[in-house]
Amino acid sequence: MTQRPPRPLAAPARVIVTRHLMPGVEARMRELFDVVLNESDTPLTRDQLAAAMQDCDVLVPTVTDRIDADLIAGAGDRLGLIASFGAGTEHIDLAAAAGRKIIVTNTPGVFTDDTADLAMAAIIGVPRRIREGTALVRRGEWTGWAPSGLLGRKLAGKVLGIVGMGRIGQAVAHRARAFGLEIAYTNRKRLPEALERMLGARYVADVDALMAEADILTLHCPLTEETRHLVDARRIALMKPGSSIVNTARGELIDQEALIAALEAGHLAGAGLDVYPDEPKVDPRLIAHPNVMTLPHIGSATAEGREDSGHKVIANIRMWADGHRPPDQVLTALI
Repeated sequence: MTQRPPRPLAAPARVIVTRHLMPGVEARMRELFDVVLNESDTPLTRDQLAAAMQDCDVLVPTVTDRIDADLIAGAGDRLGLIASFGAGTEHIDLAAAAGRKIIVTNTPGVFTDDTADLAMAAIIGVPRRIREGTALVRRGEWTGWAPSGLLGRKLAGKVLGIVGMGRIGQAVAHRARAFGLEIAYTNRKRLPEALERMLGARYVADVDALMAEADILTLHCPLTEETRHLVDARRIALMKPGSSIVNTARGELIDQEALIAALEAGHLAGAGLDVYPDEPKVDPRLIAHPNVMTLPHIGSATAEGREDSGHKVIANIRMWADGHRPPDQVLTALI
């Protein structure tokens, strides 16, 4: 049996939002809830998170907030919903929330196209050495067109290996076909044959085998204990000399030291990274490499996507406050 409030809340829900959201979203929240907003957009400290969780019916965190078991254990009795902004839930201890009968929601599907677009920018940009070319012009060192100047690799006919064929992986495959890339993928479960035909994608059951044949590897799987450092030194060594890696999922999917070693040795031609294991810190060696696109976690950073995600948060809160199951419930908590 799913947990839900025993009755609709008698007063507007007390909602605390940990980061600054889109103006239209915050305005709507002011109309509907007893809301505390973070207009400075400064990430809350652990102590501030603990205090917030003592003083609200609903907490609205983002991926920058680590809601661990200790914080959940210390939450006030009134906290009944963690309405997370974004699709990922790795920052929340879901088991601990279930133990406290706290419902967790997210905002799935909103950022699929936005993240796929950014992944494609890196899939195109790294083989074509876009970062190097931009830097050359900005330094004033470009001396003009030359037959052998800044040669990259064409995309058509190359193998794009996709790790994780959920919504975003499929959206990347759909885009990549237009560039003549051959799509190979691995996933926890194989896609239906009809969907494979539609996407022009070929299933590879083994991650090692996929990495060995990929000219470009792109990661679109969740972070779990099984996928942490999925791309390690051993697997990078399996990749073709001159291949590249794109990561718009989670930084911890890659063993960063192994990645840097392969880049500096020239085994990998480059990488396109939007996420890092110790954000917002970015290893200076990645920044220094001429063909590593270092992006500041902007896969979901469109005005439209952030607006839609905020309104999904509002819908989840309203349904919960009215005594109903939220549409984007992540975890079914038992009573």
